Amino acid sequence: MSRIHEALKKAEQERAATQGNAAPSDLASAAASNSAAGETLEAGVPAAIGGPSVVPAISSQFSLDAMLERSEVVEWDPEPATMLFMNGNESTRGTEEYRTLRSRLYNMREKMPLKKLLVTSALPKEGKSFTSANLAQVMVRQHGRRALLIDADLRGPQLHRMLGTSCAPGLSDYLQGKSDEFSIMQRGQLENLFFIPGGNAIDDPAELIGNGRLKLLLQRVEALFDWIVVDSPPAVAVSDASVLAKACDGVLMVVRSTSTPYDVARKAREEFPEQALVGVVLNGTHEPVASYERYYYERYEKKATKTQGE
Repeated sequence: MSRIHEALKKAEQERAATQGNAAPSDLASAAASNSAAGETLEAGVPAAIGGPSVVPAISSQFSLDAMLERSEVVEWDPEPATMLFMNGNESTRGTEEYRTLRSRLYNMREKMPLKKLLVTSALPKEGKSFTSANLAQVMVRQHGRRALLIDADLRGPQLHRMLGTSCAPGLSDYLQGKSDEFSIMQRGQLENLFFIPGGNAIDDPAELIGNGRLKLLLQRVEALFDWIVVDSPPAVAVSDASVLAKACDGVLMVVRSTSTPYDVARKAREEFPEQALVGVVLNGTHEPVASYERYYYERYEKKATKTQGE
């Protein structure tokens, strides 16, 4: 079995390397995770278990070139108030918090496989879609990093409105077998950010979410991205989030300040295994934090100006 795992790991690394995606350490951890789970990779298995580890040629069906050729280029019209990294102001309130969140996620990635991240909340209107969208945006602000944002809240998709684009074709169409992986992808003016909207309205989102095709989608495109951010429905009201979490590496919980009841947040937390929760985002904080930020950056800017003048 060790030779099979070595061959699978080598195939995954070679495929990702030719597509120019994640760093070597990320490739190794992702390949090891797939091998440990016994998942079948697109590259196949060695021709003979008992003989030399021969890896077949890697299919170009899910290559970067194929994705760039087949994903739709769309003129997004993002909401300036909610899409913090698309409004032309790099110092908008909240941008630094997302950079900090990005750093912490990279620190966690050094200790565990972490690429497919589910973002959820206990209740509606706590900011999970806002967090998902801006987290994906800040990820691609780093040179050469590529991110995929997926709207998996099929009951109330919001991300397409925030980005100012169409909702279909999207995830629901793929889960029904009506569209393939790349025909539901969009890319707009923010380089290296790809988006899969919710898709056409459906009557049975829970059944579609649990049919296994989402996991297949993630397996097929994972090697093309540094991060995959999945926006899910709230965790308490419906079971979708706990099902979606099984296809992801970790869960990020969004809690709204002075709004989310403690017992409801705790109940949402219990929907996921302890090791799955990678962090909690406190959304909607008030003026004292903002005042401290202004003080810090004003002091920093004054110091920088004084140094340049000396």
